[in-house]
Amino acid sequence: MTNDAEPVVVAVDDATRVSALLLAPAKARACYVLAHGAGAGMTHPFMAAVARELAERGVATLRYQFPYMEKGGKRPDPPKLAHATVRAAVAETARRLPKLPLIVGGKSFGGRMTSQAQAITPLPTVRGLAFLGFPLHPAKQPSSERGKHLFEIEVPMLFLQGTRDALAMLDELEPLCAALGKRAVLKLFQDADHSFHVPARTGRKDPQVRSEMLDALTEWIDAVIIPAL
Repeated sequence: MTNDAEPVVVAVDDATRVSALLLAPAKARACYVLAHGAGAGMTHPFMAAVARELAERGVATLRYQFPYMEKGGKRPDPPKLAHATVRAAVAETARRLPKLPLIVGGKSFGGRMTSQAQAITPLPTVRGLAFLGFPLHPAKQPSSERGKHLFEIEVPMLFLQGTRDALAMLDELEPLCAALGKRAVLKLFQDADHSFHVPARTGRKDPQVRSEMLDALTEWIDAVIIPAL
């Protein structure tokens, strides 16, 4: 397995290019196209650790920047541009790894932009969506409005969520996932917040929680891609 991620350029349109990092173990059985959250880009330690530890589990990743992050901005791109970026990143991954089943999604904002893009027009060759902390509502404003588009998605979805996630209160998230039926799997991580951080009083460490989360993600990916093998 190569330990170094390969720099990649993703062409969103004629005027927009964004950076990406491809990490593909020699015998990868799937690839996760991984979008970053609103406040930190693809090189954030959490994103890098997810890519590295998935590679150790035989899953490739392509993580990429949204245009505003590429420019060093703080205000996320309008949905239309974000959706176009998701589509371009998925297309570039499929071009580079044509034999691998694709899972798409990401952290928080990135996962939500991916799901919106999928709901509008299904992404080609995608087997499922995996969310690392789906941002169902703003903090202290519980609502399921941001989840309505998920009912337009027909491929399997995995929600990896902390029980202390202020952006996805369980009173809102659990009924939503139940209503989505067999399409949705919800995996909860006790005491973890939106960043999968756990308090010291729990006696657990963040890397342990992340490892449990990625084990759950890998197990779900294996179940989803079986028909494609």
